[in-house]
Amino acid sequence: MHATATHREGMVHEVEIDGHRIVLDEPLDQGGTDTAPSPTRLVTAALAGCTAMTIRLYAARKEWSVDGLVVDVDFGGAPRAGESARFDVVVTLPDGLDEAQRERIMVIAGKCPVHRILAGGADVVTTERGPGG
Repeated sequence: MHATATHREGMVHEVEIDGHRIVLDEPLDQGGTDTAPSPTRLVTAALAGCTAMTIRLYAARKEWSVDGLVVDVDFGGAPRAGESARFDVVVTLPDGLDEAQRERIMVIAGKCPVHRILAGGADVVTTERGPGG
């Protein structure tokens, strides 16, 4: 997987990832024009979407209906130095599932790839490429 961010204007950047284009901006209070989600908002959205998709894939294999599933994620913002980030994930499951199914789905919710990346930490290595490189 590879992503490339290209400046458009102000704080607006376009990111291309595997043939898809995503526009990013910052809120007004951060110097942006709030015309698109900020990078941290996209991380929050990725966690919500990944959790919902992981639950749906698991439920489909088990032939359990999760129609009406809703995943809400709240993120307070980037942590200060020495603190860890906190995401609050609330899964609303539909009626019709028994207690054992609900418990298993909640275990599976924590296994989505984005959750694992965020919870496990990541090594981010930043290097410089000179002009024309």
